[in-house]
Amino acid sequence: MEETRLMLAAAALNQTPMDWDGNLQHIKDAITEAIANKTHLLLLPELCITGYGCEDMFLSPWLSEVAFGKLLEIKEWCDNITVAVGLPVFLDRKVYNTACVIKNKEIIGFTAKQFLANDGVHYEPRWFTPWPAEVVQEFQMLGQTYRIGDIIYEEQGVKYAFEICEDAWRPNRPAERHMPKGVQLILNPSASHFALSKTDVRHRLVVEASKKYQCAYMYANLLGNEAGRMIYDGEVLIAQNGKLIRRNELLCFKDVDMECAEVCFSDNPKLEDVIEYLPPIDENKEVMAALSLALFDYMRKSRSRGFVLSLSGGADSSLCAVAVAEMVRRGIESLGAVLFVAKTQMFPLKDVAYFDTLPADRLQKELVGRLLTCAYQGTVNSSGDTYNSAKGLADSIGAKFYDWTIDEEVRGYVAKIEDVLERPLTWERDDLTLQNIQARVRAPGIWMLANINNALLMATSNRSEGSVGYTTMDGDTAGGISPIAGIDKAFIRQLLVWVQLELGYEGLQYVNKLQPSAELRPSDEAQTDEKDLMPYEVLNQIERLAFHDRFAPHEVYNILLEQQVASPNLLQAWVTKFYTLWSRNQWKRERLAPSFHLDDYNIDPRSWLRFPILNGGFREELSRIQQ
Repeated sequence: MEETRLMLAAAALNQTPMDWDGNLQHIKDAITEAIANKTHLLLLPELCITGYGCEDMFLSPWLSEVAFGKLLEIKEWCDNITVAVGLPVFLDRKVYNTACVIKNKEIIGFTAKQFLANDGVHYEPRWFTPWPAEVVQEFQMLGQTYRIGDIIYEEQGVKYAFEICEDAWRPNRPAERHMPKGVQLILNPSASHFALSKTDVRHRLVVEASKKYQCAYMYANLLGNEAGRMIYDGEVLIAQNGKLIRRNELLCFKDVDMECAEVCFSDNPKLEDVIEYLPPIDENKEVMAALSLALFDYMRKSRSRGFVLSLSGGADSSLCAVAVAEMVRRGIESLGAVLFVAKTQMFPLKDVAYFDTLPADRLQKELVGRLLTCAYQGTVNSSGDTYNSAKGLADSIGAKFYDWTIDEEVRGYVAKIEDVLERPLTWERDDLTLQNIQARVRAPGIWMLANINNALLMATSNRSEGSVGYTTMDGDTAGGISPIAGIDKAFIRQLLVWVQLELGYEGLQYVNKLQPSAELRPSDEAQTDEKDLMPYEVLNQIERLAFHDRFAPHEVYNILLEQQVASPNLLQAWVTKFYTLWSRNQWKRERLAPSFHLDDYNIDPRSWLRFPILNGGFREELSRIQQ
C-alpha cells in the first residue's frame, strides 16, 4: 500500500460519574488540544461521557438518553477531526457499552463492547449486554439512523477497529477477526483500574498485540479516582509492530493528559522515536502516587475542605498523614501551585495568588497545614514514644497538630457501667471491653474537628487488621474514607522506611523505630499487634492463599508447613485463629469506610471479596488440620 501518515492522539481524562459539565469540559479540552496538534484521529477513554462508575444508574434508560444528548453537543466540536468517545447506548431494553466515532461533526457509527469484565472488582454483566461478533445493525435515535456493532472504520485509507478494554484481555479477542480484513490500527478505549505492577502487564498486552497483528495500537485509560474506590492511572500507549512509540507519565493530577504521535502506515512503515527502555516498576513509588492522587480527587469531588486525622504515632496513621503531604507535593509538581490550589476549591482568589508568592519549602508546609489537621489522643496506656512520633511527624510536614487526653471520658463511661452492673470492671474479666472503650472514646472529638472543618475524617485501618477484625468498630474505624484499608501491614511498614529514605520524610524516623501496638492495655503488659495476633508476614500469607489463590484451610496449612514457616503446632494455631477471626468479623468489613483498591485484590465486600456475615466459621474445614 502507499504510505499514509496519520497524526494520532490518545488522552486520559479525569472524569466523575454523571458530572455532565465537568466531563464534557474535559472532552472539549482534549478535542481542542488535539485539533491544535493537527490530529487526524483522537481516542478518548471508555464511557467517558457518563463516567465508568455509574453502577446501577446504567440500568436507568434516562442516563443513556442524557448521554446521547451530550454526544450531539460533542459532535459539533469535532471540526475536521475524527474522535472516538465512549457512552452507554440503551436499545431494546438492553444497555451496551459503546465507542462512538465522530468524523468532522458527523456520527459514523458505534462499536459495542463484546467481552464484559466480570472478575475481581468488575460487575459489568449486571449492567451491560455483550455485543455478538460480526454483527452490525441500525438503530434510530431522535429521528436519525445510526450503525452499531462490530464495525470497521476508515481514516484516509487506513482501516481501523476497536477493542474496548476487556475485549483485549480475551484469547478470542476482536483483533483476531479484524486483521484478515486489512485493519491496520486498533483503538482501545479503557477504564482499567489501578493495581500494583498492572501497568507492566498492560504495556506488554498493547506492544505484543501490535507485533502479533503487525498493526498500530492506541490505548487510552481513565485517570484518577473516578467514583470513590477505583483509581485509574491514566495510561496512554501508542505502539506499532512490536515497538512502543509513546507512553505518558502515570497518575498525574491533570484533568486531560494527552500523547500525540505521527504514525506511518505502509507495507514497511518507518518507526520513529521508539521508546527502547522503560524503567522497572517500583511498587512503593506506585502506591504513593496512586494514594496521593486518590486522596486529592476524593477530597475535591466530595467537596470536602481537607482532612482530619487521629494521629496515634503508629504506622497506619503516619502513612495517612504522609499521603496527604505527598498529595500536596505531587500536586504542585504536576499542576503548579496556582492550579493545584484552585482545584482544591477551598480558597478565595486572593489566597490562590498568595500561594504563588511562597518559596517551595514554605509553600509545601503551609498547604499541608491548611489541608491536614491531626490530633494525638492519649491515655494512661499511651507512651511518650508514640506522642513524640505523632508530634515529630506532624511538625515535620507542617500539619496542624493538637493533643489531649481522653482518660476522663474513659473513666466516666467505665464508672457508669460499673454502677449499673454493681461490680468493678477489671482487666482479668473485661479485657476487650476496657480496650475498646478507649478507642471508641477517641471518635467523638475527632469527628467534631472534621465537622467544624467540613473536612474528611480519615480512618486508619489496614487490610491485615480488616481480615481478622483487629479494629474497634466506631473507634479507629470511624471516618469518611479509609485510604489504606487495601494495603497489608507488612507492606506498610517497609513502605514507611522507603518514604523516609527515598522521599525525604524525615519525620518518619520515630515511627519506623517502633513496634506496632494498639496501646490499649496497661503499659507493663508491653502489648504489640503481633503478640495479639501472629507475625504480620504470616497473616498476609494466609490471607492471600485463602482469598486470592482460593485454597481450602487445610491446603493453606500444608503449603505453609512445606515452606517451614513455623512448627506444626504453632502454624495450626495461627491458621485456626485467622479463619476463626475472619469468619466472625465480616460484619466489621461491611461497615468500614470506603477504601481504595491498590493491590491485585482486597477484602472490601463492595469491590472485590464478598463473604456471608453469618457462616459456619470453617469448623469442619479447620478440623482437618488438627494435630
